[in-house]
Amino acid sequence: MLVALLPLGAQAKTTDRQAPMDIDAGHTDALLTDDGDTVLSDGVVIVQGTLDVRSDKAVLHRKAGELSEVVLTGSPATLKQVNDNGEAMNARASQIVYTLSSDIVVLTGGVVIEQPRGTLRGESVKYDLKTGRLDGGGDGKRVQMRILPKTAGAK
Repeated sequence: MLVALLPLGAQAKTTDRQAPMDIDAGHTDALLTDDGDTVLSDGVVIVQGTLDVRSDKAVLHRKAGELSEVVLTGSPATLKQVNDNGEAMNARASQIVYTLSSDIVVLTGGVVIEQPRGTLRGESVKYDLKTGRLDGGGDGKRVQMRILPKTAGAK
């Protein structure tokens, strides 16, 4: 099932990727090479610009010295971000996989995405931060959505 909801779609804040990434965790197991993984655990907090991520565990994958993918697990893992229009997006799931090169976030397990114009719930959702496009459901899984009407004066 393809979900392409303009009212729910919110693009990521474009300046966030240029901001430094601050990480706080209770424990780390890292390999300091250009192509290594870093495993963080015990209350992980990652902040980059308006992006605020919290999880029980995070695995940061690096390729050629650059962060390529972040895998977050928690009960739940949470992701918050403000778009260029100042609208907040809050998401939570058992697992969140963020691929930086494509700005794609795949959320699985008890997914809830909340934005000012609506809410989406399901077991699996792919979220394109560049376009705001959501793709969820499939494999017999259902998604539930609530779309709020535009308020008077909203454009």
